[in-house]
Amino acid sequence: MPIKSSEITPEALYRQRRRMIALGLASLTLPLTSGLFANTKEQDMPELGDIDSDGQGKLTATKLETINSYNNYYEFGFAKTDPSQAAKTLITSPWSVEIGGEGADKPGLYDIADLHSEYAIENRIYRFRCVEAWAMVIPWNGIPLAKVIKAAQPNSKARYVRFQTLHDTQQMPNANWAGGPYIEGLTITEAIHPLAMLATGIYNQPLEQQTGAPIRLVVPWKYGFKYAKSIVRIDLVESMPRNTWWRQNPNEYGFYANVNPRFDHPRWSQASERVIGSFGRQKTLLFNGYADQVAYLYPDLSDRRYFY
Repeated sequence: MPIKSSEITPEALYRQRRRMIALGLASLTLPLTSGLFANTKEQDMPELGDIDSDGQGKLTATKLETINSYNNYYEFGFAKTDPSQAAKTLITSPWSVEIGGEGADKPGLYDIADLHSEYAIENRIYRFRCVEAWAMVIPWNGIPLAKVIKAAQPNSKARYVRFQTLHDTQQMPNANWAGGPYIEGLTITEAIHPLAMLATGIYNQPLEQQTGAPIRLVVPWKYGFKYAKSIVRIDLVESMPRNTWWRQNPNEYGFYANVNPRFDHPRWSQASERVIGSFGRQKTLLFNGYADQVAYLYPDLSDRRYFY
């Protein structure tokens, strides 16, 4: 559920209206056709309202300094403080993202500046949930992912979307931790969902190196390792991508990684979560609190494959 505007941690100028794309979405198994985006239209987001706290109390957006100092970005070190303390070696301008794959009828190479000029930057306030059972609330700035996918003109082979991040041993001290670039994936219906976005900033400030500069994936109903950082390539593909953590440890990680308090990770209970910057723990919400918006995408909520 949305977060009350009066509960947001104050940051200068962060009081803008949010907008979202309302899409006519297919079911998870519906074949793609040329009419996938036929009902797409832009509309005003509803005003922020009360949250269903489920006994958690009021939620507030995490402070920017906390967001920027507590990170998982293994290319810059394994400890939570390593990414923010690493030398700021990542060159983020100029930066381009290549969009292609057999499912794209209109592939292209897009400079970040071009994306900024072509698409209006929108503000979204989302819960963030790590599989390690910690959480934040983050005010993102970015572009609806659906707009970028639509521009690539997906065809019938676009069943999945594959994201590839920068792999640069000169700029990233621990670049080879996974043996190559970080890979993530979504189904096409997940990727065009109105909640999914490509973030370019937080609190109206550009992403920093440790938070995935200059562009990263945001999918708020999934665990945070799905949020591919420093993206350089997006492919529309026919086969399910074998994402990095799935390859690294298939006994612990799968493709979907949706938040569900019923299904524990082998090393962490998912029933509750620790909010960074606060004390104590709170109950984990199904789909991280976005069940009303996304549960229809998954045919069987008791099927574990959708939740690891």
